[in-house]
Amino acid sequence: MSMDMGKPSAAGQAPGTEEPPDTGVRAPAAEDRHRLTALQGLAALSLDAMASVAYGPESIVLVLAAAGAYGMGFTLPVTLAIAALLAVLVASYRQVIAAFPDGGGSYAVAKHHLGRRTSLVAAASLILDYVLNVAVSVTAGVAALTSAVPELYGERVWICLGILVLVTAVNLRGVVESAKAFLVPTAVFVGSILAMVVVGLFRDGPVSTASAAGHASALGEGATTVGALLLLKAFAAGCSALTGVEAVANAVPSFRAPAARRAQRTEVALGALLGVMLIGLSILIGRFHLQPVEGVTVLAQLADASFGHKAAFYVVQFATMVLLALAANTSFGGLPVLMSLLARDNHLPHVFALKADRQVHRHGVVWLALVSALLLVFSGGDTNTLVPLFAIGVFIGFTLCQVGMVRHWYAERPRGWRAKAALNGFGALLTGVSAVVVTATKFTEGAWLIVVALPLLVLAFEKIHRAYAEIGERLELGRIPRAPRRSRSVVVVPVSGLSRLTSQALTAARSLGDEVLAVTVTHPSPEDREAAEALRRDWELWKPGVALVELSSETRSLGRPLSAYVRKLAQRDQDAQVTVLIPETEPARLWQRLLQNQRGSVVAHAVRRDTDAVICRLRFRITAEAR
Repeated sequence: MSMDMGKPSAAGQAPGTEEPPDTGVRAPAAEDRHRLTALQGLAALSLDAMASVAYGPESIVLVLAAAGAYGMGFTLPVTLAIAALLAVLVASYRQVIAAFPDGGGSYAVAKHHLGRRTSLVAAASLILDYVLNVAVSVTAGVAALTSAVPELYGERVWICLGILVLVTAVNLRGVVESAKAFLVPTAVFVGSILAMVVVGLFRDGPVSTASAAGHASALGEGATTVGALLLLKAFAAGCSALTGVEAVANAVPSFRAPAARRAQRTEVALGALLGVMLIGLSILIGRFHLQPVEGVTVLAQLADASFGHKAAFYVVQFATMVLLALAANTSFGGLPVLMSLLARDNHLPHVFALKADRQVHRHGVVWLALVSALLLVFSGGDTNTLVPLFAIGVFIGFTLCQVGMVRHWYAERPRGWRAKAALNGFGALLTGVSAVVVTATKFTEGAWLIVVALPLLVLAFEKIHRAYAEIGERLELGRIPRAPRRSRSVVVVPVSGLSRLTSQALTAARSLGDEVLAVTVTHPSPEDREAAEALRRDWELWKPGVALVELSSETRSLGRPLSAYVRKLAQRDQDAQVTVLIPETEPARLWQRLLQNQRGSVVAHAVRRDTDAVICRLRFRITAEAR
């Protein structure tokens, strides 16, 4: 455990400025090299949002299809409403980045303006969303692959795990490395979608419908009206395209200086690209009078209609498959930073706040990979098992962030604060309604797991925080401790025979303590009695100037007799500091360490468990050249 209990993070101390000040101070060159530019941030942190255009419009169409061809006519109005919400979210998160440049997104906003407990709800919802995003993205990408190559369907779990290992390995190299690796797939996907929209706008009708031929239509019949509830469900379903919008605000510290300004540019670019693609695809759906069919995605039908069943069609499909699989990278960019903030605030183990030399929160990356792997195995690599759980968490985070920003504007009151607060309030209403609708409609399909997991995660945060508070109280953190003083030192050295190791151990012990005691554990069996007598005789001949204490053990146990003896020493002289110095050999070759009897570990475990003594493990290195 880290001895630095972690003071409250600066992430919650908002300066209230609308634009981040450009002080001209840059991060050290060595660190800056491992941070993101705006373009790299778009590749590393936007894959989730970009990939959502593959299933966002389809989610809208599938809901509206229940009302037949008449319902399909509302695809564009619903998409425009989602695009408007997207604009609100981008504007809001741009302000979040400026006000909370240490990252954390909705967690940081809620912590500062809505209280600690509410911030933990926001953090828990984001963690669940990020973990599910990894599983959903990977399974969706593999589903696209197995649709093209059905022979691989039986191996989909192993393929999912292989992709997860690839993404994890790239992220362990650093966030910049992941951005470089995924820049080309992102560019190909965005370029192909925009090209498809532009080409499709110049078509009078679909060039080809080969991809949908022979597939059953999912269009309902006979409906002539569309109710508000259906539109609301379509809006909530389409809002799955907004997942990932918050990732940039969560990972501001990953950008190069001025980090906040670069993150803002990335957020705006992400919103603009996502909005154009969503609206463009929605226009094409209406232009080509597309009908949803079973077994073929809406995006595949649109590519077929715009490009024909040619090479460009397969480029779109391949780019979509790759980006869906790699969209998990958004979670690897945002979640470790969020977990580091929670660790700094004592809500997660402090190990998650540690950074490697490439500015990587490796413990967060590895934890995310392990939990995602369990989800992939649990779901059997099936996207439909995971999708009902997806997006609920991010809507909760959106809502809390918007409400927190309303309070932010009310507290700071800069110029035009009423309009900004109204914008955030409207966004909170929309995302809050979406969260309720999605949870209600998907509750029996698995959303109940999120409803259960969310409070359990918050309780875990609270328990960890209480544990750190208790430790901090015992360590008297934040208070000036009493002056250090010298106390008498007693060093206990476990021995089993005479050797060079024994000599070095006693030499080290005499340099450390005022009193040194060599302790051996004996057993009443005949062979052990002979060994004990031989040790006693050799000790008297050797005369090391250290008393040999014999402890009898009826059960051949080493740890318990030693720990009991150490307890007696501590009780006899309560002002003395008792140290147990355990001598151990360290062979030159790794395989030779398997030959050791592990007595040192047994003794160390028993003493640590039963006493407050200091444990020192003296390593005697045996080099390859030694004779």
